[in-house]
Amino acid sequence: MEMQWPRLLTTKRYGHTELTDEEIGRSHFHKDQDRIIFSSAFRRLGRKTQVHPMALNDHIHTRLTHSVEVGSLGRSLGIRVGEQIQDQLPEWATAYDIGMIVQSACLAHDIGNPPFGHAGEYAIRDWFKRRGDDRLLADLSPDERLDLMTFEGNAQGFRVVTRIENHLFDGGLRLTYPTLGALLKYPWSAEYAGAKGKFSAYKTELEILNKLGRELGLVPLGENRWCRHPLTFLMEAADDICYAIVDLEDAIELNILSFDEVKPILLQLCGDSSFDDEIFTSQASSRRKISALRGKAMEFMVSSAVQAYMANQTAIMRGEYQGELLSDGDPDVRDGLYAAKTLAKERVFPDTRKAELEVGAYTTLGILLEAFCHAVYDNHYLDGEKLSYRSERIISLMGIHAPKPDLPLYNAYMRALDFISGMTDNYATYLARQIGGLS
Repeated sequence: MEMQWPRLLTTKRYGHTELTDEEIGRSHFHKDQDRIIFSSAFRRLGRKTQVHPMALNDHIHTRLTHSVEVGSLGRSLGIRVGEQIQDQLPEWATAYDIGMIVQSACLAHDIGNPPFGHAGEYAIRDWFKRRGDDRLLADLSPDERLDLMTFEGNAQGFRVVTRIENHLFDGGLRLTYPTLGALLKYPWSAEYAGAKGKFSAYKTELEILNKLGRELGLVPLGENRWCRHPLTFLMEAADDICYAIVDLEDAIELNILSFDEVKPILLQLCGDSSFDDEIFTSQASSRRKISALRGKAMEFMVSSAVQAYMANQTAIMRGEYQGELLSDGDPDVRDGLYAAKTLAKERVFPDTRKAELEVGAYTTLGILLEAFCHAVYDNHYLDGEKLSYRSERIISLMGIHAPKPDLPLYNAYMRALDFISGMTDNYATYLARQIGGLS
């Protein structure tokens, strides 16, 4: 079985009964991009951690600046690949449509991440794991407990764009199927998450996942499991390019690393270890020096990813490709990425201030989860009667996310996670202090 571009590029929208909208100045996929950018969830990324929590330096990347940069690279990757596969595309589709789909998926790829970055994900998972045997989770099925104990930003992001934003539980942002398909980095349920806990659809969204798989003509790999949309590989490559360079750039800003330590890696990612620029011998700041290398490195990595995509196109279209484009491209890119990740792991992630803030994130999210999950539990079993004043007030804080007493407990917990994971770092910290009586 091989996927076909006419189905992979359908203009159908999830949650929208019309097959097509009238196009005036914007393509269907351009509308997706606009809906993502103007959503509240996207705006809140400006106050969410990328790598370094609560950074005082305004040049440090947030989830928002990271997403915009990934989107820019994703567009370039999409256009470059689109130009090379133009003869395979439907007559109406252009390389710029491919670029727009990839860019939209890139812009939304972190939209479900909780406060405090990956530390926030681990904090939520661990909180539920510690309560695996107590009354809060006793009445949930094994699959429902697994979703909570494997909380995943990718799965939460899929829920945000299909359920939460704009049209609450009525199609979400109502994006086109191709954009949603390209966003699904791990198009399967939690049971296939593996040791790293990677999946893109909770039980609440499995129906949507399977509908997307059928409509787009993705290759089925099992129950509630599909191969990736071909454009997902481009989204992943754009994200990896930014991670490799941006992590090092931010570490220089925070004086964790020096420019001289990072320079050899960036030169390797440029594919030209002899590349020189007069700015390197000048009195320019490290910020200016790394800017001189960043553009050249990104261009080389984009070219490498495009070559790897074309070399593996047959396997990708059959749903058989299991690699990563940057690892399967130019050896300098592969080795430079490995060096960048190794340096970040050894020098950046163990940074003392980063570690202190991440431990604090555990406490902050623990206070919020304790308060909201107990209130949701009481609300469910007491059916709104004799609810304590505290639980009543906590439920009221959830606003539109507040679950009705008759909602199944698992779904009610998901509503609490919608509220908590949607918070910015600042608001989560503030609310935990208020609820914990620490103000």
